[in-house]
Amino acid sequence: MNLPVNLKYTKDHEWISVEGDVATVGITDFAQGELGDIVYVEIETEGETLDQEEVFGSVEAVKTVSDLFMPISGEVIEFNESLEAGPEAVNEDPYGKGWMIKIKISDKSQLEELLSVEAYQDLIG
Repeated sequence: MNLPVNLKYTKDHEWISVEGDVATVGITDFAQGELGDIVYVEIETEGETLDQEEVFGSVEAVKTVSDLFMPISGEVIEFNESLEAGPEAVNEDPYGKGWMIKIKISDKSQLEELLSVEAYQDLIG
């Protein structure tokens, strides 16, 4: 299983990458593997400011629908629109082409609450 060490992780199986005041968010390799073939990604929160743990969208796989949770508070400034036509990118490249949203970070101190790669590995066993 692929778990890049330069990312932070959440207990809800999202990853986050930070560059300045902007964070990129997606779901982990573990999450996409558990969900199976992803057929639809729904994000309708672009332009909204959401709190940490709020739902920012959902992913639909063949057998289930799963909510996506904000890893930190901020404004959703971009949605990866290529996922509308090609949601399978989440399965094929969850840390690259399968990213979901970009957030303008409101509270950088929340980054300290996120999991390191080692803590996330412990969580998923």
